Amino acid sequence: MYIWNNPSEFLIITPESASSLSGGSDRPFDFVVSIDYNITMDIFSLTKSKTRRKILEQFLSRPDQDYYLHQLKRKLSVSVGNIRRELIALTKIGLFQSYRKGRLVYYKINQQSVLFNTLKTFMKKTTIDMSENIVQKGFSWVTKSSPFQTSPDLYCQTRDVFQVRLQTFSQHLEQKLGIVAYLVTALAGEIGNNSFDHNLGQWPDIPGIFFAHDDNQKIIVLADRGQGILKTIRNVIPQVSADRHALKIAFTQVISGRFAEKRGNGLKFVTQVLKDKKWRLRFDSGKASLEIFPNQKMKIIEKKSVIKGCIAVLEY
Repeated sequence: MYIWNNPSEFLIITPESASSLSGGSDRPFDFVVSIDYNITMDIFSLTKSKTRRKILEQFLSRPDQDYYLHQLKRKLSVSVGNIRRELIALTKIGLFQSYRKGRLVYYKINQQSVLFNTLKTFMKKTTIDMSENIVQKGFSWVTKSSPFQTSPDLYCQTRDVFQVRLQTFSQHLEQKLGIVAYLVTALAGEIGNNSFDHNLGQWPDIPGIFFAHDDNQKIIVLADRGQGILKTIRNVIPQVSADRHALKIAFTQVISGRFAEKRGNGLKFVTQVLKDKKWRLRFDSGKASLEIFPNQKMKIIEKKSVIKGCIAVLEY
């Protein structure tokens, strides 16, 4: 967002108008909006506060929905005072509207505001970038020839740490998805716990798993630098010789009910839930990559690159 020579006029530059900046026009912008300069914040200021960003994400994901303060407190896990302060500021610049119903004051995002579409695009872009970032970090962590220290909030060295973070994630997700959050958590728990079950005391270099999630874009990334699916399956079916065959067996065949071979059964639960809910999973191990698509199709391919252990990217 840029200011023209009139301090009460804000110029909104869209991707289409940006290309005309070098075209020699006196005012190379799509439209000019007159707003009180003293109470207007630019796009970057609008999204800088964590509380404000949570509020914007909530309303932009459901632009037709209105909320009162205590509803937002439960959904966002932010104090009423902080929410009220942000909403008052956002209402002053015309991005939000409020109305009273009985004793409650409801807030709703103003879809007619000149900031609405620009802000929605900006928030979507930055959220997607964050999702791509956690996937890239997961693949980087699991493919490097030697382990490197990643952010502490993305690494669970022990099962206990993983369980605590998984429970926190589940509680947060429940506020957004309701009962579906339990299924999402169950899938993440099954994949993460398998890593600990089948590498206990046998981690090749670094114990533990990579665990990251973006619940706005609905993506979970789990990875380990363990032995991989092939070696685990060979403990039960020694004749399996390729990563792609091991992945197919792990996700489609019941092997044994014994604890040491649980990987051959728990992932069938993952497969069934994915197909029932029409979610998507990519699971890489060794030189093979398996994908289960929302249309219930499964594809397994061979790759040139090698994954040390496993990495799963779940889209729910």
